[in-house]
Amino acid sequence: MNILYTFDANKLLKLLLLQNIPSAFFQTLGIYLLAALLLYITLFYIVRPLVRRFDNYPILLILSVIENPLVITVALLGIKSSISKLNSSEITNWIQRSLTAGIAIALTYCLAQLFTQVITYYLRAYTKQTEAVWDNVLVPILERLLPALTYILGTFLFLEALGIDLTGIWVAFGGLTFVLGFALRDILANFFSGLVLLIDTPFQFGDVIAMPDNSLAVIKNIGLRVTKLYLVNSDSEIYIPNASLGSKDIINLSRPTPHVAKTIQLDIKVNTDQILANQILRETVLGHPDTLGKPAEKLQYIDDFQGLKEADEENISKIVAGKERLEIEEKVNIQLEKIERKFKYLIRAIQILKKGGLSEEQVKIVQKHYNQILELIGLEIIDDDSRKRNQLVEVNVDIINNTLIGLTRTWYQAWLKDPDLRIEDELTLEDEWESKLNILKNKVTRLSQKIAKPGGYETLLDEYVLNLVQWLQDEFKSSSTRWKEPAIRLSSLGSDSMQFTVKFYVDHIKLEHWERSERVANEVRREMVRRLGEAGVYNNS
Repeated sequence: MNILYTFDANKLLKLLLLQNIPSAFFQTLGIYLLAALLLYITLFYIVRPLVRRFDNYPILLILSVIENPLVITVALLGIKSSISKLNSSEITNWIQRSLTAGIAIALTYCLAQLFTQVITYYLRAYTKQTEAVWDNVLVPILERLLPALTYILGTFLFLEALGIDLTGIWVAFGGLTFVLGFALRDILANFFSGLVLLIDTPFQFGDVIAMPDNSLAVIKNIGLRVTKLYLVNSDSEIYIPNASLGSKDIINLSRPTPHVAKTIQLDIKVNTDQILANQILRETVLGHPDTLGKPAEKLQYIDDFQGLKEADEENISKIVAGKERLEIEEKVNIQLEKIERKFKYLIRAIQILKKGGLSEEQVKIVQKHYNQILELIGLEIIDDDSRKRNQLVEVNVDIINNTLIGLTRTWYQAWLKDPDLRIEDELTLEDEWESKLNILKNKVTRLSQKIAKPGGYETLLDEYVLNLVQWLQDEFKSSSTRWKEPAIRLSSLGSDSMQFTVKFYVDHIKLEHWERSERVANEVRREMVRRLGEAGVYNNS
């Protein structure tokens, strides 16, 4: 290992005074320091205010990360280049190595911050436009790993710049790695289990899962060794090793949709007309704004539901908010039905025309059908000569209000008026639906490009269209939820009572701090008891 030279300020001063310092030293130093000063003024007093004026957050974030390290690096490079103009000696060589080490530190810090803040920012933005669940888990892992690896690499570069022989360190590092690998095998098992969860993850952050004891837990964070869960019932956190979590049977209550099923059992007098009892129970469930059912039918019964929040100084009443949301949801469903019908026509057209391959004229026919769908969605094609392919953009404001994209935004914004929602629910709904709209636009764009230039895809176009329709129904929003409408059945019959089991769906399990389904079920049960009591058929014995 090389010996480091001790820095002696007096010796350096004598050296500088005794020798004739070449003019090139001062010229080089002056040029670099002037460049560093101009760079500082440009970044802090010209570029930064300009970026702030245009409200460009990503560029501002990059500036905040690189501006100081960049100025310091230029200044250190200037000093290093200036020192190189002096006569070579032990001290000047030591100073140059120290400056190189300083540059390594500045660049390492800059690179680590770029990974931590900028790159992960773009990755998080990208995950909102994709439906790949593992993206949402991979980003936080990269956020931890990349800076750590960068600092390790930067440390080795720093030591090497100082002239330290790293051969022995690498050998020791390899031996230490072997020893630690054996000693920390349980930790490594959890680490690799975490990687398996990344590759084939059954959940993403914010998903609600059922624990083995049937309690609710929310995925809060997946670390390198453990996964952090929030237990809803006890308002506490639990940390489960990744290896243990990977071996469990996980029930994800948030997927494929956030709708959650609830069941209520009620005893009704044995001599009650079953049709009447069924009607009372069904109208009660449908009358609650937060249960699933046909919006038009729900609007018929919502005014009769009692016990919901009344209007106050800050919020409109639950019934008024529910009506507004249901009326817009009905329009969304009608638009989805139109789009689904158009897609069916498109699939039939492709299946007829693709026999023997699609000619240019046939491609134009398919594009004409597809353009009608784009209008209903709220997208239009613009020519992008730079990329030589068509791009899709949202239509103008006046038209967008009557399209699927515009109606969907209006719908979830009406949902935000629900007086039962909390502040964090506003972000949940907006992020969820804007992410779905971004994915929809990406999928429609890719299909548009395949239709414009089918190439080898022409025999598979109908399958691509069918996959998009399936995604709309399963992942975006179904135009009809018939199988999720209230189901009422006579579950048992006794000597003095009949037991009815009512199954229904609450609209969103994640809202109201994951307590929405319990609140809705309680309000529905209370209203059922009230109405059955008024009809004189409730068996409270």
